[in-house]
Amino acid sequence: MISYPNINPIALSLGPIQVHWYGLMYLIGFIAGWWLGRIRANKPQSGWTQEQVDDLLFYVVLGIILGGRIGYMFFYSFDYLIENPLSIFKVWQGGMSFHGGLLGVLTAMAIYAYKTKKSYFQVTDFIAPLIPIGLGTGRIGNFINGELWGKVTALPWAIVFPDPRAGDLPRHPSQLYEAGLEGLVLFLILWLFSGKKRPTKAISGLFLICYGLFRFAVEFVRIPDSQLGYLAFNWLTMGQILSFPMIILGITLFGWSYLKRTS
Repeated sequence: MISYPNINPIALSLGPIQVHWYGLMYLIGFIAGWWLGRIRANKPQSGWTQEQVDDLLFYVVLGIILGGRIGYMFFYSFDYLIENPLSIFKVWQGGMSFHGGLLGVLTAMAIYAYKTKKSYFQVTDFIAPLIPIGLGTGRIGNFINGELWGKVTALPWAIVFPDPRAGDLPRHPSQLYEAGLEGLVLFLILWLFSGKKRPTKAISGLFLICYGLFRFAVEFVRIPDSQLGYLAFNWLTMGQILSFPMIILGITLFGWSYLKRTS
């Protein structure tokens, strides 16, 4: 068993202003994505300029924050939202849905594509390899907050989380599983795959497939949100329900891209 590092969720206090590690993790993810995007834009015949990447960052940030928070409150905490409407603005308390953030980014990309006269999938193919780093840092933020822990386990890397609701029991550090899979592994897959010219939609499709599979798998060892619990069969979670359409859509886009190129 590994001891929980028990990091203070507040990274810095300046009088009444408190800077949380959770927010800093998102900031690191945004900066890393912007930097990687500028590297990709510098490549010959990329079809992108660094100025376009700078503009793209604004749309991505807006889509992630608005979509992630709204998605969490609607998918995972709708009853609480009805009772406390202003809770939707309390982002610093945690509670961001990847699937909501994805919908927000997809909407923002549609607006960006229209504005820049680029095709929609040209934009999503470009941005897909830039997202995983932010996903990984976000999960590290979850770990620092001591939230979204996993099921009880006897594995040697189990961790006892300080939250009383965790029951002082050794559990899967599911946040770190997701940081590794959705962050590092997904980044390597997409960055290497997109290093060569691919048919339009292929990179976007691969992103959806891999993220959906990784998230679906980790949900088996992650405790579902207490306000929802398991939705069916004593194992099916909201995260799995939201990930399954991603996998199907990803397979469709990936197959369509190569069938279209062949034809």
